[in-house]
Amino acid sequence: MNRLRLLLIPVVAIAFALTAHAASKQKPTRPGNDTICRYKGYIVLDAATGNTLLEDNPDIVNPPASMTKLMTFAVISDKLQRGELTLETPIHIDKSDADMGGTEVWLDPRETFTVEELIYAMMIQSANDAAHALARASAGSVPVFIEQMNAKAKEIGMMHTIFRTPHGLTSKRQSINEGDLTTPHDFALLCRYAVLKTNVLKYSSIRERDFAPNRVKGPIHMVNHNKLIGRVIGVDGLKTGYTENAGYCLSATAERNGRRIVAVIMGCFGPNGEIDKGVSRDRKMIELLERGFAGLQAGPTPAVASTTPKPPAYVPTPAPKPAATAKPSASRPTPAPAVAPAPVPQPAPAPVSPVSAASPDASPVVQPATNPVSPVADAAPEGPAPSVKFELPKKK
Repeated sequence: MNRLRLLLIPVVAIAFALTAHAASKQKPTRPGNDTICRYKGYIVLDAATGNTLLEDNPDIVNPPASMTKLMTFAVISDKLQRGELTLETPIHIDKSDADMGGTEVWLDPRETFTVEELIYAMMIQSANDAAHALARASAGSVPVFIEQMNAKAKEIGMMHTIFRTPHGLTSKRQSINEGDLTTPHDFALLCRYAVLKTNVLKYSSIRERDFAPNRVKGPIHMVNHNKLIGRVIGVDGLKTGYTENAGYCLSATAERNGRRIVAVIMGCFGPNGEIDKGVSRDRKMIELLERGFAGLQAGPTPAVASTTPKPPAYVPTPAPKPAATAKPSASRPTPAPAVAPAPVPQPAPAPVSPVSAASPDASPVVQPATNPVSPVADAAPEGPAPSVKFELPKKK
């Protein structure tokens, strides 16, 4: 028996060594899963220099959903600066705008709104009908506007991006590859461009506002889908997004002590892949912003866009605005008439230190709110997003 034991000892030792060696050769866990959320990829940039502060799978291809509207804003901003439009240019709504669906402000073909009023609706309410109206009217047709979006993407350096809509909404019958596609890295380039070269913060930093206070059927009270605005230190943009294919997406920017960063996260769901109206996405973004600022080195940096909204560089020429004579459509929701004028954006309450990202049950906001509001999805959640079936070449 003792002899048998002596023979078995080397055999067991060899087996143990082989097992340990095999374990050491196992591939690490795929990026994108942690205790806060499941995501496809993210990136954080120093806005002043463009240097990457954090990244994980930044070149993964994914639909941007309603974040697409940030490119629509960039193209409209170019037209305003060139004088092709003014903020007061009237846009007559047509049936194609009114039939968009998804998140909207329920435009009516008998109505007319200024460019700026529709910009507010697109950036705060994430209104698909407003984005469609801006694209159609400013370029003559939506297909022409989309060509301009893709040209702008190439100008900015978004080499792994293609836009097919001005709003990010896709049909349930469409595959992922038939809609808008980008990467966290590409979209961060757009975010950096927007905060440095446009006045996007004038619109993206507003938490609440009434759409069309003089509307015949009454205004619509809009609440920004970005729940970090006014609740996380320095956050003043930029755009949220959600579709079944895209998952929960968020492009954010914040400024603290004169330093600004931009961050993009895409394809988020809860830690177990659950649909949670973007709560886990927001918690992860808070963690990324904190880590991003911690990674900034002390010292002077080039000037970046201020959080204080500035007027555009051009001088708008007021254009006559036809009187709206539309009556509430029977097929669309009719908000209760209100006489109050559009509220002036109020300064956000001073947020306190951010929540710990390690606590999955913590609130996604850092400023305790009297009536906290859960993040609102840009489209009705209908299940986890399928995997993207192809990868574009990585950036060089």
